[in-house]
Amino acid sequence: MTGKWRENARALWRDLWADQRGVSAIEFALIAPVMIIILFGAVELNILLSADRKVTQTTSTIADLVAQDDIITTDEMADIFTASGAIMQPYDGAPLQMRVTSVVMDNNGNVAVDWSEGSNMTPRATGSSVVVPIGILQPNSSVIMAETVYDFDTSIGTFLKAPIALNDTFYLRPRRALKVTGP
Repeated sequence: MTGKWRENARALWRDLWADQRGVSAIEFALIAPVMIIILFGAVELNILLSADRKVTQTTSTIADLVAQDDIITTDEMADIFTASGAIMQPYDGAPLQMRVTSVVMDNNGNVAVDWSEGSNMTPRATGSSVVVPIGILQPNSSVIMAETVYDFDTSIGTFLKAPIALNDTFYLRPRRALKVTGP
């Protein structure tokens, strides 16, 4: 009886080993969780990159709108900041921090803030020093510097658990005058 049992167990094991019917299901069960994690990670990364492009577009638009004017008022700045929130759509524009600064260089090469306005961000103090990249300013010239900071928080939350600060700075020379007169 013992020999027959062993022979039946071996035959059963041999049949199970040769049976290929459930292999695909087992392979899928092993690979599916990894593929789902990769999918969610790729979607989350795509959303982050899209938000970063919106921040860059918002920053360049702010600088462009201010640089097109020769005298900008407080009401015009408020309208520009309001419109910038619309550029961020479909992302929430509420956490968007914006600042526009007119930076001037005198004859001696000293760089200082002429005026600054901010929305959800503190404006720079008039006359304060600011660092701009080399080649942006020449003596007796000015540049509009737009800055934005956006705390991006994904709705998926698979990998990005904490908000990520996306920021950008954009420089444009005034188009109508040597400098834009600010509010």
